[in-house]
Amino acid sequence: MGFNEAQTKAICHKNGPAMVLAGPGSGKTLVITRRVEYLIKKYGVRPEQILVITFTKAAAKEMRERFARITKEDRFPVTFGTFHGIYYGILKWAYRMNASNIFSEEEKMMLLREVIAGMELEIEDEKEFLQGIASEIGQIKNNRLSLEEYESSNCSDQMFCQIYEEYERRRKLLKKIDFDDMLVLCYELFQKRPDILQMWQKNFNIF
Repeated sequence: MGFNEAQTKAICHKNGPAMVLAGPGSGKTLVITRRVEYLIKKYGVRPEQILVITFTKAAAKEMRERFARITKEDRFPVTFGTFHGIYYGILKWAYRMNASNIFSEEEKMMLLREVIAGMELEIEDEKEFLQGIASEIGQIKNNRLSLEEYESSNCSDQMFCQIYEEYERRRKLLKKIDFDDMLVLCYELFQKRPDILQMWQKNFNIF
C-alpha cells in the first residue's frame, strides 16, 4: 500500500510529539504500526522501549496483530495496551495488586445500588440514575475535581456528596479500586515518587 505525503511524514517522524488528525477509515492504525516498524528498523529504537496505548482492548489487539503481520517473522517485544491495562501493570508492580483488587463494572454498580438503597431517594429510573452517578464519580476522579464544589446533574449536590463518600468508604473497606482509581493512583504514585516516574519513562521513552 502506498502512503500519501502526510502519512509518510507521520511514519518517518522521529523525535518529539506528533499529532495525527484523521477521520475513520483513513488508515490511522496502519500509519501507527508502520511508524513503530520504522522507528525500530530505520532509527534503531529498541522495541521494548516503545509503548503503544489505545482506549479499548479490541483496538490494542488489532494494532498488535497488524504489527505482527507487517513485521512477519520478526518478533519485536513492543508493548501494546489500553490506558487502564498500562495503569494496572504499574499498580501491580508498585503495590502488588492483582485482579481481585479491581472492581468490575457490575460490582461497582452493585455497590452503588446498595449505597443508594440506604438513602431516602425518589428515583424514576434506577438504572439510568445509577449510570449517571457512576459517570459523575468517574468525572471527579479522572479530572481531579473538588467534591465540595461539584454540581451534580442527577441529584442535589448534598445528596451526591453523601453517595460519593459512602461509596468510597465501602470500596476502601473491601480493599477494592475501580477503573477510575487506576488513573488517580498512578498519578499520585508518580507525584510522590519521581524516581519511579523516571524509571517508567526510561522503560518507555517512545509512546
